[in-house]
Amino acid sequence: MAELITVDDPDDPRLGDYTGLTDVALRRRREPAEGLFIAEGEKVIRRAANAGYEMRSMLLSAKWIDVMRDVIDEASAPVYAVSPELAERVTGYHVHRGALASMGRRPLPDVATLLAPARAEVRRVAVFEDIVDHANLGAAFRNAAALGVDAVLLTPRCADPLYRRAVKVSMGSVFHVPWTRLASWPEDMGLLREAGFTTAALCLGDRSITLDELGARRHERLALVFGTEGDGLTPEALAAADVHVRIPMDAGVDSLNVAAASAVAFYATRVTPA
Repeated sequence: MAELITVDDPDDPRLGDYTGLTDVALRRRREPAEGLFIAEGEKVIRRAANAGYEMRSMLLSAKWIDVMRDVIDEASAPVYAVSPELAERVTGYHVHRGALASMGRRPLPDVATLLAPARAEVRRVAVFEDIVDHANLGAAFRNAAALGVDAVLLTPRCADPLYRRAVKVSMGSVFHVPWTRLASWPEDMGLLREAGFTTAALCLGDRSITLDELGARRHERLALVFGTEGDGLTPEALAAADVHVRIPMDAGVDSLNVAAASAVAFYATRVTPA
């Protein structure tokens, strides 16, 4: 059973994991370096715990202690009971859901191992190039989980899917979709090809086939590659891809938000039982 500790000093060093949560630049540096991430809200905390992430501590306002009692009883980490006002002073924002947990990160899997041909269950993966908006990345992970994508690969400059906002928007889906980072991009497109994947770049262009046509080809192993929010995929990534794909649109609209585009592409290429 976790130890329940009442804290009334916002400068208490035991609350260090939760300080300055709205300082994105600070948290981007701190969290991976210190091997932690922040889960916010009852459902997300439960999903992180159920996925096997180790809890470092919890920060709860009084009304959430009974709600989270079963989690407290199972945890071996300290639980800090604080007032909503103190939580806001520590974190830098009003903690609407009243419950935060600091969780330990796990080592990322090796790309080649994740994609190995022997892993026949990995048939469809998503690759996100340089997506910097945490909400977009969180939504894309939620789409991937809901629509049966087997793994997600991130380029080196992509946002952190375990950043608090990404985790929150994903509703914890990031804990259930295997993911890792590519070390070199777009050179690592070759790893996908070696593992038997056809790489399909979502883009506008004269050589682009429609998404319906891609789905009809029923590739045995398919990697869907999505570009950053503003400029889309880089010329280097487009040159390295096997095929270019567009989503047909009406009313003069030429593109969708990357998270919306991923949902459409995941649905159109979903693997259905034979």
